[in-house]
Amino acid sequence: MNRWIVLLGLCSSLFLANGAQAQLPDFADLVEKQSPAVVNITTTQEAKKATKRPPRGHDQDEMQEFFRRFMPPNMEPFLPPESAPRNRSPRRGQGSGFLISADGYVLTNTHVVDEVDEVVVKLNDKREFRAKVIGTDARTDIALLKINSDNLPRVAIGNPDKVRVGEWVLAIGAPFGFENSVTAGIVSAKGRSLPDENYVPFIQTDVAVNPGNSGGPLFNLKGEVVGVNSQIISQSGGYMGLSFAIPIDVAMDVAEQLKSKGRVNRGKLGVLIQEVTADLADSFGLDKPQGALVSEVEAGSPAEKAGVQPSDIILKYDGKPIASSIDLPRLVGATKPGSKAALTIWRKGATRELSVQVGEMSDARTAKASPAVEKKSNRAGLSVVELNAEQKRQLKVASGVLVEEVSGPAARAGIQPGDVILAMNNKEVNSPEDLAALLNEPGRKSAALLVKRGEGAHYVSLRLEK
Repeated sequence: MNRWIVLLGLCSSLFLANGAQAQLPDFADLVEKQSPAVVNITTTQEAKKATKRPPRGHDQDEMQEFFRRFMPPNMEPFLPPESAPRNRSPRRGQGSGFLISADGYVLTNTHVVDEVDEVVVKLNDKREFRAKVIGTDARTDIALLKINSDNLPRVAIGNPDKVRVGEWVLAIGAPFGFENSVTAGIVSAKGRSLPDENYVPFIQTDVAVNPGNSGGPLFNLKGEVVGVNSQIISQSGGYMGLSFAIPIDVAMDVAEQLKSKGRVNRGKLGVLIQEVTADLADSFGLDKPQGALVSEVEAGSPAEKAGVQPSDIILKYDGKPIASSIDLPRLVGATKPGSKAALTIWRKGATRELSVQVGEMSDARTAKASPAVEKKSNRAGLSVVELNAEQKRQLKVASGVLVEEVSGPAARAGIQPGDVILAMNNKEVNSPEDLAALLNEPGRKSAALLVKRGEGAHYVSLRLEK
């Protein structure tokens, strides 16, 4: 009996000794110092824009639906114009953000401020400012705002490359509108690739983030921002232990481009790639799975001009190893268009060196101007942009223009942002100018537009404004 007491005493001593060395961190000082630079964002969208398309992921497969950008859920359903109430209140949204400069530049998520009419930033000291949207980038989900003030608190920027899996991190934001809420957890993984998110090596954490945390900062124990909270995996819309943050270096690069040019320039190769599995590596004679397997080369693309061929495996890009296929889009996207890059490829059992002049990616989603900037629309009330070759390939169409904004006759007819106008009155539409010319034909009072939405296409008839 005495022997068991002695053993229990030894175990307790060891437990206490080890516990003293592995105490949980105290976040109080960090929170007190960094909270003033974290902001709450509220947005307002006019009721007339309620015909916009459902949030991204709405019509995608079940797995894709798990990935949610965590805005507070909007309880009003998406209704067609003819069934929508006549006197609807404006839609309101909430999110988080943080100050990156003393003169009022704020980082947040694109999906927090996209397609809204008013953005209000509320500081920790309760001051409120109407913010200007300097620019947004849908591919990284980063938006840059500006408020008119100075001598503001700002966050310290950390290095996400030094973040280690298993280390403590902390989030500050406004989940469900509860301002300055603090949650903590650990880094679960790095370099995660999510569906349709090829340009962001996400930081995965188990920090509790919920609707309203969007755009808020992720801090390390030094009080440095290492990420921007952006997405969760959830079946319910709430916290389930899987949250994803955009590395701060990616976010700051986008912010600098938005600040200087209002848009983001990305490099382009013009190839379709896939992961190299163990079986594929064996088939191609590689000693291990690595690189990006080229399945298709776009005609006239920089890759074709450089001599890249289908079945090539890109092992290095500009001297940087491609451990996984997801590495390639990030490296190419970060390259300045027009510059040259070296490719190391594996072809027919041997490596080869190629030189490619990187092109520029053209994507209507890449950057949007501030809502304060007036956009031109045609007689139908449509603001459209030309489809690039990659978009045409994905949509399996030979022509068409992408609808960005809708008002007037087009809105009343039920056309939505995200629709593609293929033709008008049996005439193909290949550019905004084509559509405007057809709509402006002398004596034209109506138009029949062939509209593609999802997998189907149908004609929409509308009366034109004078």
